[in-house]
Order: sequence, then structure tokens, then C-alpha cells
Amino acid sequence: MNNLSDHADEAFQYRIIEGAKHLGIPVSKDQAELMDLHARELIAWNKKINLTAIKKPLEIAEKHFIDSIAGGSFMSDAKRLADLGAGGGFPSIPIKIMNPSLTVVMIDASRKKVNFLKHVIRTLNLKDIDALQSRVEDLHEHPDYKNKFDAVISRAFTELSGFAHLGLPFLNNQGVIYAMKGKNADQEITLDVRENFDLLSHHYCLPFEKSERTMIRLSVRRGS
Repeated sequence: MNNLSDHADEAFQYRIIEGAKHLGIPVSKDQAELMDLHARELIAWNKKINLTAIKKPLEIAEKHFIDSIAGGSFMSDAKRLADLGAGGGFPSIPIKIMNPSLTVVMIDASRKKVNFLKHVIRTLNLKDIDALQSRVEDLHEHPDYKNKFDAVISRAFTELSGFAHLGLPFLNNQGVIYAMKGKNADQEITLDVRENFDLLSHHYCLPFEKSERTMIRLSVRRGS
């Protein structure tokens, strides 16, 4: 049903464990196995719906899973996380696997993608995580989601300013926005972003293909 043999499973898990180790992040065998299972379902479902343009398992391990783990490592302690435009479950499912006590809500406008996310949640037996089929804007005034999250995250969902303002209504008073971007992320930092948020950029490099990545952390600038 999918492209991962037992040997490929071992290679996939080894790639995640060793790649994360390069970044100073310990990943257990159990965590790597859950990510492997997620990848199996991603590959199988990708034959029916467009979840990822990356097809090779070891590239999936690095570009989706290791990247998500790395981005999540820059998050401050958070108890509730919203992932906007969650797609195939990145970065939030790997982050959840690494932080089991985290409560996660994944939001995507595609019903097919949300069906996939719900399937992965069941398959991995993850708790305190849900997927919602909705436009992000339609949840801004919903009492279950407005001002309810410590953190909002996305990976290449939209340009930085637009994402910041889409994410803002979900944050509680101490909430933080996390935008996972490529090496040219600084080009997206507009005057509007600088005027409304305190900004911190974390740069990292994927361990095998050496692609540069940036995690931009935005804290709401409160009036004195």
C-alpha cells in the first residue's frame, strides 16, 4: 500500500534520529516509529490527494519531519498550539510527538486534507489533538478558539504579515506567533510587522541537504 519496506522503515527512522541529533535534539526510537507511521500514511494518501510534492522517504524524513522538529525546538513552553494551514500535518504532528502533553488544533480549508489528518491522529493514537476543516478567518470570533492559544504556528502558509494578522486573534495575552520560513525570510519582514510585533529570528540548517531555514518568532507589542 505504500513505498516503505521494513528496511526502508529502519533507514527512515535512523535518518530522523541522526538528523535531529545533528541539531542537538534527542528523538527516541518510539518517537521515530510514530513519525515513520505518519510518513507511511502520507505516502499512501498522497497517491489520491495532493499532500506533498516530496516523494522520496528520506527526503520526507528531512524536509518534513526533521524540519518540523527543528522548528518546534524554538518554541517557548506552550500548552495549546494552533497550526494554520496544517496540510499533511507539518509542523504540528511531529511537534506533538515530541511534546505529548501539548494540546494541538490543526486548521485547514481542505476537507480531504483534514480527513487525512484525522486518520493520522487515529492511526498514531494521539491524544489532545484535533483537525478542523475551516477557513482560518471563520474561526476568529469562535468562542472555542478566539484568544485560546499560547502559540500559533505555520510552515509556508502565507507571507509573514498576512500570517501574523491571521494568527493574532487566536492568541491569549502571552501568546506567540511562529512562522517557519526559508533562508530569505528576512525579506518578508515588513514595516507593518516591525511596528506591531517584537521579532526574533532563529536560523538553522537541515543536517543532510544543508538547506537554510528560519523560524521567526513574533510577540505582540503591547502598549505601556
